[in-house]
Amino acid sequence: MKSIIKKIENKERLTYEEGVRLYDLDLFTLGTLADTIRQDRWQNRSFFNINRHINPTNVCKDVCKFCAFSASRKNPNQYTMTHEEILQIVEDAQKRGVKEVHIVSAHNPVAGLEWYMDIFRKIKKTYPSIHIKALTAAEINFLSQEYGHSYEEIIEMMIENGVDSMPGGGAEIFDEEVRDFICKGKVSSDEWFEIHKLWHQSGHMSNATMLFGHVEQKHHRIDHMIRLRTLQDETGGFNTFIPLVYQRENNYLNVKNFLSSQEILKTMAISRIMLDNFPHIKAYWVTSTVNLALVSQAYGADDLDGTIERESINSAAGAKSASGMGLEEFVSLIKNSGYSPVERDSLYNELKVW
Repeated sequence: MKSIIKKIENKERLTYEEGVRLYDLDLFTLGTLADTIRQDRWQNRSFFNINRHINPTNVCKDVCKFCAFSASRKNPNQYTMTHEEILQIVEDAQKRGVKEVHIVSAHNPVAGLEWYMDIFRKIKKTYPSIHIKALTAAEINFLSQEYGHSYEEIIEMMIENGVDSMPGGGAEIFDEEVRDFICKGKVSSDEWFEIHKLWHQSGHMSNATMLFGHVEQKHHRIDHMIRLRTLQDETGGFNTFIPLVYQRENNYLNVKNFLSSQEILKTMAISRIMLDNFPHIKAYWVTSTVNLALVSQAYGADDLDGTIERESINSAAGAKSASGMGLEEFVSLIKNSGYSPVERDSLYNELKVW
């Protein structure tokens, strides 16, 4: 282990095998190594944005075992928002200072391709200063298959209609055996990478995620990170990496042994160490809990996402995020944890130090 620690201290890139061995290190050592990298890059700053999550429909063609949000198989609780409802949400959010709308839905085969594109166009026309982050690679893959368009054509439509950046959802775990078990039929890992590469080549940025704490093993997480690191070497198009903690309620995986806080913090620290070409590591408080996200700042995370205001996907599986968080509370929590709250835009341009 001494040779691995020395490589990290010398800012040398770790191999897959070395990454797997990082889990054998104690939490304190991992935290110290990750925090040194974080402090070198961002000092005491913790980034966040004022954003609003919108989940316009839960009607879904796919049935992923880990998902508690989608409504399929004649679920009586299906919903699909009208464009008027969505625009009212955006209008109300903008009045409260929201600068980004994060729009992610289920894979609705009834709404139609134009339903998706029209709402982006309407938001951008009415609220041109609002950054639209929308459509995961899984959604793009669905729209491509459902309506007979290439990925390039869907991406061109997104850009023409006002989408500014892509979220990182749909990545889950890239190992295909795990993927086959938890989300069979959804976008494949190769397709996910192809879509993000095309998006980057169009001159736009995206995020990357990893859903962990379900049936995957530690080596699957390292493989996931290295695949992302490889594409980032090629395109430089990822803003941030977001390790998402699996939420265990109301889904079909029936995971009995939930991750410990120590395992979550270790994974956060390892992410910061392995992903040397990713500028930011996000502790997404929605899935990790607010308290653990704040602690994660000392384990490599420099971003806490944002105020969110409302969130439906993870809260359906048990996360305490349905109503988001107030701005003043969010800022106070960061300050009280010993860090400097820095409001950013969606592309990590610094807007204000609180």
